Amino acid sequence: MLGDKKVSYSAMQSTGTLTLGNYLGALDNWLKMQEEYECFYAIADLHSLTIRQNPTELRQRARDLYILYVAAGLDPKKNCIYFQSHVSAHAELAWILNCFTYMGELNRMTQFKDKAAKHSDNINAGLFTYPTLMAADILLYQADVVPVGADQKQHLEITRDIANRFNGIYGDVFTIPEPYIGKATAKIMSLQEPTKKMSKSDENPNSCILLMDDTDTIIRKFKRAVTDSDMEIRYSDEKPGIQNLINIYSCITGKTVSEIENEFDGKGYGEFKIAVGETVADRLKPLQDRFYELKKDKEYLNGVIKENDEKAAYFANKTLRKVQKKVGLTERNR
Repeated sequence: MLGDKKVSYSAMQSTGTLTLGNYLGALDNWLKMQEEYECFYAIADLHSLTIRQNPTELRQRARDLYILYVAAGLDPKKNCIYFQSHVSAHAELAWILNCFTYMGELNRMTQFKDKAAKHSDNINAGLFTYPTLMAADILLYQADVVPVGADQKQHLEITRDIANRFNGIYGDVFTIPEPYIGKATAKIMSLQEPTKKMSKSDENPNSCILLMDDTDTIIRKFKRAVTDSDMEIRYSDEKPGIQNLINIYSCITGKTVSEIENEFDGKGYGEFKIAVGETVADRLKPLQDRFYELKKDKEYLNGVIKENDEKAAYFANKTLRKVQKKVGLTERNR
């Protein structure tokens, strides 16, 4: 806990442009947390290295993701927004935690199995020990809460196990993080396969809305969204395409499902799709304008990045020094 506020930790990988699903499912919730918590928001560029990256593209995507955080409304004066790779304590603590993590625990991680299946030509040690780096990310800042989706719950569980094991040997070194369950938001699904989650890694470009898509592209993608043949705008598990569009429209407008069904009663799918597309485009336009404005202001960005990197390093190194002392590493002359 820093001062009177509890600490929250969140991060996203810099492996591609964020989608509407990332925005509504994660980023929008982060905005609501910045007043209540002391928040650390990382660009998880070290995690991105488990998959082969084009160096130039990775650097640009990481910086663009930083700009998107700020453009979306995360205040770099109220929050600590930093690059994971700029704080060496992440890698240093990850090694120590590797020595307190069991092979059997890592073998059970479903994300490793999923990624190993997708990248069978590059099943590297980093992919296997990914959870210990994630544990280091969280534990360095003594996070009280971590906003997690369903696909990250297992990583938080192993983080808690590692922290409890370490504390059991050396005393109360780490805060044991709890999952943060924010206001329930509907999962945003693929526009082309509405039974699958919207993903930036989907090979079909029409399946997802990227945060930087222009208005024409957004409306075109919604026009092509897969629906069904009965033409009734009704919320039902039997109508996953329409259900997904209603969820998106509800998240953006704040209207209830029944209000949306009444609004579009008797209207066709074509009209509904355009309405959803226009609403999404209107919501994203201010974020996009702010993104391009910030991208031009290199002096401001570089100053904010330096200030936040230093803040992150200060808190991370406090924890790292404590851990190093506990395990018996020789103290450094500073």
